[in-house]
Amino acid sequence: MNAVVSLARPEIVTLKPYVHAAWRPLLTRLHANEAPWRPTGDTTTAGLNRYPEPQPQALIARLSELYGVPASSVLATHGSDEAIDLLSRIYLRAGTDAILQCTPTFGMYQVAARIQGAGVVEIPLDRERGWALDPARVLAAWQPNIKLVYLCSPNNPTANLLDQAVLEEICRALDGKAIVVIDEAYIEWSRAPGFSRWLNRFSTLAILRTLSKAHALAGARVGALLANPELIELAKRVIPPYSLGAPSVEAALRALDPPELAAGYARLEGLLAERDYLAQGLAASPLVDRVWPSDANFLLIDCRDADHFMRNTLTGGLIVRDLRAHPALPRSLRVSVGSRAQNDALLHCVGLA
Repeated sequence: MNAVVSLARPEIVTLKPYVHAAWRPLLTRLHANEAPWRPTGDTTTAGLNRYPEPQPQALIARLSELYGVPASSVLATHGSDEAIDLLSRIYLRAGTDAILQCTPTFGMYQVAARIQGAGVVEIPLDRERGWALDPARVLAAWQPNIKLVYLCSPNNPTANLLDQAVLEEICRALDGKAIVVIDEAYIEWSRAPGFSRWLNRFSTLAILRTLSKAHALAGARVGALLANPELIELAKRVIPPYSLGAPSVEAALRALDPPELAAGYARLEGLLAERDYLAQGLAASPLVDRVWPSDANFLLIDCRDADHFMRNTLTGGLIVRDLRAHPALPRSLRVSVGSRAQNDALLHCVGLA
C-alpha cells in the first residue's frame, strides 16, 4: 500500500464518495433537479442554473500544463484553504494526530488542524538568520503521530524563501513517514521555479498552489493541490462535488489563456519593481526600524512605533496587517505592495511626503 494511503484515516480509505449527477453536457439535463431557466444577469457559458462540472477537465488540463505535472496529480480546489482542510480531514484523527508548522507562518494550517481536533507542534524560524529553518529541529520534533508537516515558501508573513537544501533534507527524511506540504502561494513573486518537479522523487510530498496572488484571482477562489495520484484520489472522496462555481472556473480559464498569462507575468514584473521602490521608501521612514528582505508581494516591517504607523495609514484611507499578536513579531506589520499611486500614498502617510 502506498504511504499516502497507509498514513490516511482508515475511514477515508474505505469511504464511498458521494456520486454526483453524471456530467453529460451535450444532453438535455433532466437528471440533476435544476431549474430550466437562467437567472437575470447570468452571462456564464453554461448557465448558473446548472451545476458546474466537478473537477473541470479544461481547468485541470491548464493547471497541469502550468505546473508541469500530470493531470492525475492535480486537484482543483476552492483556494488553497480548501486543500489545507482536505488534508486535515484525510490525515488527522481527533485527539491522536498532529501537524508540525514552522512559525510564524500562515494561520490556516493551525486552524484546520484544531477544527479537526488535532494537535499542533511548532518549530520557530530563526529570526537572527533571516527567518531560516533548521531541519535538525524539525526532524528531532517529528513523531509518528505528526501526519502533516507544513513548509511555507515563500513564508507568510516573513516573506522569505526557505532554503532548497533544507526542504530537500526534510522531504528525504520524512518520505513515507508524513505528508510534507510545501505551500507555494507566493512562489511566482520569488522567481524561483517551485518544487512540483519533486513529486516524482518523494511519494508523500504535496504542494499547494493558488491563482489568488500572481494571477490576481483572489475573489475567484481557485487553487490546486499537487500530489501523488493516490493522494489526489483520496482527496476526491472528501471534496464537495461542486467545489468550484462556474464563474470562478471561467475566470481561471481566461487568466490561464496564453496571451493573458503572458500579460499577467509582465504585470508581475512591474510589481516586483514596485516592491523594491516601496521597501526603499519604508526603510527611510522615521516610523520604521527594519524592512525585511522579501521574496513575496508583501513586506514585513518592524516599527519603532507601530500604533503611530497604523493610525497614520488609517487616517490616509489605507490599511496594513497588524502582526503584533504573534510573540515573535511584537513590533511587526505586513504591507502588501500596491500600485505606484498606492505605494506613494502609504509613504506619504508615514512621513515621507
